[in-house]
Amino acid sequence: VQIVESGGGSVHPGGSLRLSCAASGNSFSIIAMGWYRQTPDNKRKLVAVYSHRTVSATNYGDSVEGRFTISYDNAETTAYLQMNSLKPEDSAMYFCNVDYRNHLANTEVSSWGQGSLVTVSS
Repeated sequence: VQIVESGGGSVHPGGSLRLSCAASGNSFSIIAMGWYRQTPDNKRKLVAVYSHRTVSATNYGDSVEGRFTISYDNAETTAYLQMNSLKPEDSAMYFCNVDYRNHLANTEVSSWGQGSLVTVSS
């Protein structure tokens, strides 16, 4: 499965950005797609995730709930992260994570995209 991320960039505080993450390939089905952002100590912290396995389908990190919205286009196997009311502390490298089932190998796989840089500053 190939993962292609796009979006990101630089905005002023209060501004908006949208990230996208597209998964493509053969014989796979999406389990979950979401974004994590890299903290200064190099850990990846949950931003938002869309999952087929949970009743609520979406889950957000505490610091972004109410400002960020994740959506998923099943036909395009693409997830979107709309980020509104951005704050300087939202600045980070954002990585898309895709959990999927490989039907040929009958395994579940977790893969990462290349990352998108988001910078929020005045």
